Amino acid sequence: MLSVNVGVPRANPAKKLAMTGIDKRPVDHPVQVRRPGPKTTGLHSGLVGDPIGDIKSHGGDDQAVYAYAREDYDWWEKQLDRQLAGGAFGENLTTLGIDVNGAMIGEVWRVGEELELQPTFGRIPCATFQARMAEPKWLKRFTKENRTGAYLRIVTPGFVQTGDPITVVHRPDKSVSIAEAFQVYMLEPARLARLLDAEALPDGMRAEVERRIS
Repeated sequence: MLSVNVGVPRANPAKKLAMTGIDKRPVDHPVQVRRPGPKTTGLHSGLVGDPIGDIKSHGGDDQAVYAYAREDYDWWEKQLDRQLAGGAFGENLTTLGIDVNGAMIGEVWRVGEELELQPTFGRIPCATFQARMAEPKWLKRFTKENRTGAYLRIVTPGFVQTGDPITVVHRPDKSVSIAEAFQVYMLEPARLARLLDAEALPDGMRAEVERRIS
């Protein structure tokens, strides 16, 4: 783990909301990670002390933690000709050496000694992300390149800190990778039924897919 990042509340004119927590900054101490509960009525972020402004779109048990790979940041730095520090995309965990986009929905990561996390889906970009990056047509570009990072739900609560190792301790027999699921959902609607192969697909998304293909 390269860094653990917690949000600093900022005004959010992009969505006419009072606050956004997308401005994530590295912290140098262990952070408690627990299940936040339902998206709009729970504790919102899985990390204690991490604010979320748009509680209709972000947070909740299926988006409790957001991870992004340093390797993908390095790729984007070359494309954008600018430096991108950990937390620049609003992720809680900046990883190194684990295939975040290739992770299978429903596999289990052990982080440090006790925390266990499960990838659920890729990050769908929003207006707040566009405003933060200030890059032309950023949302379309981010979607097309499919280097989304992964949202994770919490299997076993615990603490996380910079330097913690991340190990894949379980892979489902049948699933879909974060990258393939995002590609299908965003760009290949004719293949939506493929997402149903992921048993750990978030319930809300499963219901949406079943409705769209019925």
